Amino acid sequence: MRASACPKGARSGPAGAKLTRRRFDPDAWRPYLQGMGTTSRPFDWPGAGLITAATLGALALGAWLSPSGDDPWYATLDKAPLNPPDIAFAIIWPVLFALMLAGALMVLKDAGNFKRASAAMGLYFTMLGANVCWSLFFFGFREPAIALGVLIALWLLIATMMLRFAVHSPRAALLQVPYLLWVSFAAYLNVYVWVFN
Repeated sequence: MRASACPKGARSGPAGAKLTRRRFDPDAWRPYLQGMGTTSRPFDWPGAGLITAATLGALALGAWLSPSGDDPWYATLDKAPLNPPDIAFAIIWPVLFALMLAGALMVLKDAGNFKRASAAMGLYFTMLGANVCWSLFFFGFREPAIALGVLIALWLLIATMMLRFAVHSPRAALLQVPYLLWVSFAAYLNVYVWVFN
């Protein structure tokens, strides 16, 4: 009768690992468990902190650049018929930034670390910069025409960013749909101000 290759009372595991009744070697089984998706990767907390700080910074800077309700220039503009009340902007933008941040963190988590998500994160940070630039040109420099060009670039950045997000997390990409729709609506408001003022 053919003799067994393993000692009595032992079984052979993946990659040559040996599992006995007294000893289990987790390191030998780790590649096998990772392949089954049963082990989790450590979360990139420094990367998450950077993303959060940049997002909150862009939100704060955009709010600082935006005028209050009694700003003389903005108050005298001829606005679009569908222009929302000022309070709507104060509610909608924080919600959109929360969705942006949630999506970026989901991408970071699913990618495993910041380096693996570098393409998506590069677009994300560029998008944040374009968002602030729109407030700067529209409210700061009072140049609706230039602001519209920035807004078009922002729309394209969001769309491209969503495609990159979907590579790592389709749900993260879907979270950006309200943002894309809002920027589309903002373009209508911007065009009206540019044409009729």
